[in-house]
Amino acid sequence: MTSKLFEPYRIGDLDLQNRVAMAPMTRCRATTDHTPTSIMADYYAARASGGLLITEGTSPAPNGTGYARIPGVWSDEQVEAWKVVTKAVHDAGGKIALQLMHTGRVSHQLNMPEGAVVLAPSAVPLPGKMYTDQQGPQEHTEPVAMAEDQLEETIQGYVTAAKNAMAAGFDMIELHGANGYLLEQFLSPDVNKREDAWGGDIEHRAKFVLEVARRSAEAIGASKVGIRLSPHGVFNGITPWENLAEEYTWLAGKLGELNLGYIHLVDHAAMGAPPVPETTKAAIREVFGGTIILAGGYFRNTAEEDLDADKGDLIAFGRPYIANPDLVERMKKGVGLNTPDQNTFYTPGAEGYLDYPTLEQ
Repeated sequence: MTSKLFEPYRIGDLDLQNRVAMAPMTRCRATTDHTPTSIMADYYAARASGGLLITEGTSPAPNGTGYARIPGVWSDEQVEAWKVVTKAVHDAGGKIALQLMHTGRVSHQLNMPEGAVVLAPSAVPLPGKMYTDQQGPQEHTEPVAMAEDQLEETIQGYVTAAKNAMAAGFDMIELHGANGYLLEQFLSPDVNKREDAWGGDIEHRAKFVLEVARRSAEAIGASKVGIRLSPHGVFNGITPWENLAEEYTWLAGKLGELNLGYIHLVDHAAMGAPPVPETTKAAIREVFGGTIILAGGYFRNTAEEDLDADKGDLIAFGRPYIANPDLVERMKKGVGLNTPDQNTFYTPGAEGYLDYPTLEQ
């Protein structure tokens, strides 16, 4: 019997060669001014046998570049550099989505372009430290609570970034609404302390997320917009809250009304976070009504089990894809995987990036 994992799948008018997705993973291989580099084209092209590659988090605007050497997509130079990446992937037969990640309060001023500001729904600082190339680990920069004009400017930044992604040749975009970054900061009542139209109950806390999703969908087509969510995630100072399951289910229904291309649902239990209950995943799948990508510590056997049980439509693999550019071929043949080297996850250069051997090698 053919594995469902390796069957073709269609999102909107985008035909995928299989149901394997490459999860978005920060790799910090862009330049210090947040422009993609040529080795990034080689990296993604080598992994093009997956059904859908989702890039590392890419900032839609200067204010969203919290980490050193993450890419952006707000300038003409960045768009031109991304064209090299998308062409390499398409030439290798793959499809690729650009993940738009505004880091919000998960940031340090030294990692950002001159004149950029660390923004958040409220001026609630993130405890802990952030790595900087210039001074090593530093306390997170305290964020500025977003004023009305900054809210509008940031939403428009996402819209412009979505259009830039299309101009750069991407097949889709993914809005990063997980892992404690800006969109999830608005959802979290611990971070979003606003008392205006953008805070309070879930309908107001979710307004920013839904506005970004709606306007991005209007700009490039709803089927070309996905969103990543991590209910019960605890990354970057997020703590689960009361009524979380009901609120995420409500949000998924609203995203379904926008006819988005997919929800990318990540369960961080494999990383030590509380698991997302199966009832929550099922409720989100039902009310959204569209494609669901599942992520979180999957192996081939567990991926096939969840696809066979109709819990999702695609399965995203993260760390295994770092060390195994030919992950799809290895899973098809049932052979062993290279082990990723955590010491080189975020270092500049080709080491730990382009030097993992394929089966052929």
